[in-house]
Amino acid sequence: YYMNIPGSCNFETQDQEWTTVCGLIQDTADDFDWNISNSAAQTGPHSDHTPGKGQRFLYVNSSAQKEGNSARITTTKFFPASHGVCRVRFWFWMFASRQTGVLKVYTVEEHGMDILMWSSSRNEENKW
Repeated sequence: YYMNIPGSCNFETQDQEWTTVCGLIQDTADDFDWNISNSAAQTGPHSDHTPGKGQRFLYVNSSAQKEGNSARITTTKFFPASHGVCRVRFWFWMFASRQTGVLKVYTVEEHGMDILMWSSSRNEENKW
């Protein structure tokens, strides 16, 4: 987790609650939750994208879900509006399977409207 970049988190939270450490909150109105792990069983990556010490990442298990279900986390802090200077950077592993859904990143504007910024429905390569 990089202290100088607002919103940064590498999920290496030891025994602390990752949502608190990373400034995130599980959406209580969604269908299932994000979890933290250093391995996503047989279907997922066996470590995070970081070489060396990094091991933990967030994941959702979509195998037990129905089409249309969602798992959503949001930031607990508001970020000030900006023009051309705000950047969201993240790594994802989404190797194709029948249960793979769509990963979407939204911003929520000041009146509460969700604005879709990015989405991906699959990654053909078995890597971050």
